[in-house]
Amino acid sequence: MALRRVPVIPGRTAAGRARPGTAARRIPAGLLAPAGVTAALALLPVGYLAVRSAEAGADAVARTLLRSRTLELAARSLGLAAVVTVLCVAVGVTLAWLVVRSDLPGRRFFGVLAALPLAVPSYVAAYTWVAATGVEGFGGSVLVLTLCSYPYVYLPVAAALRRMDPAMEEVALSLGRGRRGVVLRQLRPSAAAGGLLVAMYVLAEFGAVAIMRFDVFTTQIYTSYRSGFSRTPAAVLGLLLVAITLVIVVAESRTRGRAGYATRGAPARRPPAVRLGVAARAGALAWSAALAGLAVGFPLAGIGYWLADGSSAGADAARLAEAVAATLGVAAAGAVLTTALAVPVGIIAARYRGRTATLLEQSTYVGHSLPGIVMALSLVFFAVRYLPAVYQRWPLLVIAYAVLFMPAAVGAVRASVLQSPPVLEEVARSLGRGPLRAVGEVTLPLALPGVLAGAALVFLTAMKELPATLLLRPTGMDTLATRLWTETGSGAYGAAAPYAALLMLLAAVPGFVLGRRSLEEVP
Repeated sequence: MALRRVPVIPGRTAAGRARPGTAARRIPAGLLAPAGVTAALALLPVGYLAVRSAEAGADAVARTLLRSRTLELAARSLGLAAVVTVLCVAVGVTLAWLVVRSDLPGRRFFGVLAALPLAVPSYVAAYTWVAATGVEGFGGSVLVLTLCSYPYVYLPVAAALRRMDPAMEEVALSLGRGRRGVVLRQLRPSAAAGGLLVAMYVLAEFGAVAIMRFDVFTTQIYTSYRSGFSRTPAAVLGLLLVAITLVIVVAESRTRGRAGYATRGAPARRPPAVRLGVAARAGALAWSAALAGLAVGFPLAGIGYWLADGSSAGADAARLAEAVAATLGVAAAGAVLTTALAVPVGIIAARYRGRTATLLEQSTYVGHSLPGIVMALSLVFFAVRYLPAVYQRWPLLVIAYAVLFMPAAVGAVRASVLQSPPVLEEVARSLGRGPLRAVGEVTLPLALPGVLAGAALVFLTAMKELPATLLLRPTGMDTLATRLWTETGSGAYGAAAPYAALLMLLAAVPGFVLGRRSLEEVP
């Protein structure tokens, strides 16, 4: 009798039973409700932009959209985001492979250095490059943003390489297939998530592109708001930026695919898979050293020059201490709130399929693509009308950090949950645990290192945030970023140097932790 092939429906086994962790399960209300709150908070700026645009009328919106300047700004913003994202993916994946999977000399040292560019504010890096070389425009923006952003790709890719099961590669080799295809297929979700963060970061960047004199959506929005004559163009451009973001997020979700990437138990430890030849080792060493020098060494040299200039000798120690305390306080609060809001969304994104799960995850990326000034004005708009008690108070600034940096936390939670076997939740359910209890007792403990890494990334990024902090900080409170911007805005680079040095020093701590974490199982 001929065997009949049974078609397998995605998310189900050949016998028709639901495969663990797929769309066949209904999202528990205990996860859906807090995830809905997170999505609603992330979409607040869109509501503000929609109200502002509606007040102006359809004709004004159409005139703004059809202007040749709008098309030019769209091309500039998308071109910059595309080039920087491609370069960051190439640099991040290459460096992660050298550090985790090769015998690169000093790879542990270079692995830590690879995460430290996150401690360099993009506007500080831009100032140092402009002052030292005069580079600006598109080329300067690409240079600075690539050097500051490639760790967003390096860190998740290095983590994926570290946890990759070597048995899969050995099976591929035994079948006569190369190792490269198996490795790249498993790295695809991490590289795509990191590239998405880079693209969102570039689209929302203001300080570096303003210093580099390269006009994009963010600089035009800022100029429109500062002019005060009409905020309609700024609101329309903001909505257009949201639409572009959604297109990119949908493209990333399709690139990520539907495959599972969990392993059963911890993968076996082993020595580096590739031993480099003499020439390849020298080239890899030069490449890694050049990246570290350009991304970290060059800004540090610029700050050192400003410190030696002498004009920072009279720095006010009390003001420095107050700025440090304010920076650490609001950044820590932002990291805690952001992580708490991101956990239910990240779990849903990793364990469930369907329109609801997709919308919840994708909504969290909207705020990250908007300039900080738009985020700040939207929160002021709603706070004045509905929550006057938090207006000009630090909780409003913390909420802004949560909306702005939600994707970093959601991506970390999702990636960590994806690498924890869903079958363990099914075992817990079979032992009488409810869905939420199974997640709390099984999934979250396994994903905790990745969740904490996401919190550290949010903490680091919040310390450097500038536009929203300038508008939302309570009266009389200054962070290191706002003091740095004030001093550099008046050309007092020497007076700004202590604030820049302290900001980079504090940000280097979570950067160092993230870099060390990427090397936990590297021999």
